[in-house]
Amino acid sequence: MDLILWRHAEAEEPVQGQNDLRRALTARGEKQAARVAAWLDRQLPEGARILCSPALRCEQTVMALGRKYKTREELAPDATAADMLEVAQWPSAKQPVLLVGHQPVIGETIAQLLRLEQGGCVVRKGAVWWMRTRERDGERQTVVVAVQSPDLV
Repeated sequence: MDLILWRHAEAEEPVQGQNDLRRALTARGEKQAARVAAWLDRQLPEGARILCSPALRCEQTVMALGRKYKTREELAPDATAADMLEVAQWPSAKQPVLLVGHQPVIGETIAQLLRLEQGGCVVRKGAVWWMRTRERDGERQTVVVAVQSPDLV
């Protein structure tokens, strides 16, 4: 199974009293989302499931891809790595799954899948981590297929 984790692009800074889910992308964030979406569109198979946090900044990020997606409450800013892996049906989903979400949970999910001893890893705004599960010598492994930053596409 392929699991693609896409952190939302740069968003407005939080404002006291504002609903965090209503924070929008900045102009720079819109450009980041467009660049990464163009790269993803060339790589992502047609049958991929695309699931997105209900936060506006995540929806604006995934809309740059121009494909159908579903919002899932399980991917909201307070999600856990277990929530992300469950909604993705890791590692048994039949088709690739793209999740659009938030830090720090994306970094925590990556760390768990790669068995990193630290609690998580830093993921830049707008970046994509593409991982694949495989079985080798009777052991399930996670392989990093690609890591793409909006600054490099």
